[in-house]
Amino acid sequence: MHFESGHTVGIDLGTTFSEIAILNDEGNPATLPNDDGDELTASVILLAESGHVIVGPRRERAAFESPENVVERIKRYMGVPDFRRTFDGREISPEFISALILKKLKQDAERRIGTIGNAVITVPYYFNDARRKATEDAGRIAGLNVIDIMNEPTAATLAYAWHEGSLGNPETKIDTPRKVLVYDLGGGTFDVTLVEYTPTHFRVLATDGDVQLGGVDWNDRLLDYCAEEFKKRHGVDPRESPQQIQIMRNDCDLAKIDLTDRTETTIHVRYGEKAMDIPVTRQLFEELTADLLQRTADTTMLVLEEANISSQDLEAVVLVGGSTLMPQVPRMLKDLLQREPYTGISPHTAVAQGAAIHAAILEAKYRGEESELAERIRRRLAIVQQENVNSHGLGIVALDPKSGKTINHVMIPRNSRIPIEVRRIFKTTKDDQERITVQVLEGDAPDPFACSLLGKCRIADLPQGLPKGSPVEVSYAFTSQGRVVVTARDKATGREAQIEIERRGGLREEDVDTLKQLAEQYKVE
Repeated sequence: MHFESGHTVGIDLGTTFSEIAILNDEGNPATLPNDDGDELTASVILLAESGHVIVGPRRERAAFESPENVVERIKRYMGVPDFRRTFDGREISPEFISALILKKLKQDAERRIGTIGNAVITVPYYFNDARRKATEDAGRIAGLNVIDIMNEPTAATLAYAWHEGSLGNPETKIDTPRKVLVYDLGGGTFDVTLVEYTPTHFRVLATDGDVQLGGVDWNDRLLDYCAEEFKKRHGVDPRESPQQIQIMRNDCDLAKIDLTDRTETTIHVRYGEKAMDIPVTRQLFEELTADLLQRTADTTMLVLEEANISSQDLEAVVLVGGSTLMPQVPRMLKDLLQREPYTGISPHTAVAQGAAIHAAILEAKYRGEESELAERIRRRLAIVQQENVNSHGLGIVALDPKSGKTINHVMIPRNSRIPIEVRRIFKTTKDDQERITVQVLEGDAPDPFACSLLGKCRIADLPQGLPKGSPVEVSYAFTSQGRVVVTARDKATGREAQIEIERRGGLREEDVDTLKQLAEQYKVE
């Protein structure tokens, strides 16, 4: 890890909104407003004329733009290789689009605080390896030295502990570690994470989630309801028009927000020469989306069960993400866990502020006396330790001796504390086998085809003359930096071969460099 000159910040790169934060001169995490004075910047891009994009436009403008010129919900496509979008005569990737959002955050913040050199960028805990790499690449394309990719619930827990006054404060007396459940329902992703902490040590116990579940799905349920009501009356479906879908998405989002404070609202739908006012009550909205909420409840209980923790053991339930402001969310959690959710931090900015704290912890440890942080803050943060778990199982393709079929042999189960190393004995499948091909998988399903392939490594030069069934020890390590190290050792001779698999897929180094140069040429406002 190295640090560039300039400030070190934390960034929450969200599906619907993004924000950037820093530890201010008083040593407190603070969100930096954009040029419009808003803490939140919409993660929406308008593709304007060649080499020019508008990031975070006003809702109304984005809603009435041609759908071909609007890019939204890009976070859901991070790490997806078959995403296709064309602008300026070239295909633009999710990494490049996200980099333009990050560039906007960076340039607006630099007008307030000066040069920004380093950043911690957050991701949902349940993001897999490819999505994490894509996020890191986006930061680099935006001109940031990405010092860490941090899990959003961990960031929120840091923010919670900071606001409670216990983070890094050894004078805080805690007889036993405290347990916090972070319920993170953002615009496009959802996860639940259980964290155990003391003032100087944070440890993730369990996590689970869904990268295709978020507030936009609540919006879409409302949109479908309104479209069906319109179709019943007028015989035409407004969803046939991409432009109309875009307008209705905006109107349904506003209606959802309206129903946070009111029990009834009205959505006006106009399509062609026909129009209709559709009344929507809070009760109706909750009925339309009850199954979505239940999915989050099921995940919450699953995480507690996997950690063997009861709700009575929790110190707090911390809500993260703007979608947790829907009244049914805290009500459901209170009924489920028999406790009121914690409301001491903003669900909108907690993740960015936690990322800023984490960034300052790294800076305090690695820059030491050269850190720009005040000495009191530097010493307080330098003693904080953090431990994580892996959100997906890690295994290899192996032959099942009973069925004769290939299976995913999970070597490191989900929710294992990292770093970790495990060893297993396998056997060669034929006489005089010269090499072993290890296919490294990410996922928990027994079927290899239901998992993600992280990469392949071929371990050659096994000793000559090995008979079929010779034992080979495979060591599988998952480092705290997210790298997989695979070692195979012939048990008879002790000879071994090793390969390290770094984050796989997506952009190559030369691709990142090329896109970085391209992003520098783009006008972003």
